[in-house]
Amino acid sequence: MLSPRIKRTITRILPFGIIWLLTGWVFLFIETSALNNVEQTSNTAIQVDYRVFIFASLAVLIVGFLVGLLELLLFRRLFYNYSFLKRLLYKMLLYGIFLQVIITIAFPIAAGIEMHTSAWHPQVWDRFFSFLQSSTYISTMFQMVVTLFLCLFYDEISDHVGRAVIYKFFTGKYHRPVEERRIFMFLDMKSSTTIAEQLGHLAYFRFLKQYYKDLSEAVINNEGEVYQYVGDELVVSWKLNTVNSSRWIHCFYEMQAKLGTKASWYEEHFKTRPHFKAGFHAGRVTAGEIGVIKKEILYTGDVINATARIQALCNTYDVNLIVSETLIQTLPPAYEPVSLGKVTLRGQSREMALYTIKS
Repeated sequence: MLSPRIKRTITRILPFGIIWLLTGWVFLFIETSALNNVEQTSNTAIQVDYRVFIFASLAVLIVGFLVGLLELLLFRRLFYNYSFLKRLLYKMLLYGIFLQVIITIAFPIAAGIEMHTSAWHPQVWDRFFSFLQSSTYISTMFQMVVTLFLCLFYDEISDHVGRAVIYKFFTGKYHRPVEERRIFMFLDMKSSTTIAEQLGHLAYFRFLKQYYKDLSEAVINNEGEVYQYVGDELVVSWKLNTVNSSRWIHCFYEMQAKLGTKASWYEEHFKTRPHFKAGFHAGRVTAGEIGVIKKEILYTGDVINATARIQALCNTYDVNLIVSETLIQTLPPAYEPVSLGKVTLRGQSREMALYTIKS
């Protein structure tokens, strides 16, 4: 069974291949339609038959996957701290070299298929060098640059709104409101106001950015969905089912472990280290698209407010974690719950049993 991280990597790379394949077909259709009434075409343009079409489709699909791999494994980290325009410029320059290498490999193979000969045949390479000096080469590079720009633009937009949200918008899953049973984690940084005063606004923002980056690894590993960043508060959600029944608690402790391993790094760079407290609850919510100027997926329901109230009680009980009675039933045997008694949360009419976890 694939791990959540591998599944996420596959779902992030897959759109690159799909975009390259679809745009390749669109450009091929446009070129074929434009040249239908032309009696003689340049010998630098490869005539498309079914064999060339299959090879070209596989080639652009593979190129798309390679671009996705380069983006995720190399360029994303290399240009992480650059602005959008600088990132885009540097990536386009490096990808330009990459695309030239791809053309140098793919054109002789396609020409060899069309000419029923080896890709190493001298006539194939004569044709390739003629291609490099032709308008066909300029057209091909233009098509590849446009496709590359679409991929990078999609990737940037996905990063800003979230891939899960992009998928839900495209599929229209929440175009009409639907009811779901979901788990929510409201996670709040401790002493954030004091830290902000000590560091100053700009340094605190860098601190917060690194803090969220470090927490993200646990969210990914446990297939959580980041619902909101609200200042120094993070809201993560899971669908309430048997698959996700214990991922919420694993996520919390992975977050703690990650910040523990980075403690010395935070002390070195910021002279302080982050700690957090969290509240967990689950229940039925209504989910749907909302907004006119700016659209987003919104969850509404008592469970949202209740989870926020539960998290706020961490200070009252002097604990880092509070779990509602709804979720305590899904707790794996390795974790020992400790009762905090029953409370009536603000805005609620009935008492709720709350628990913390013995560490």
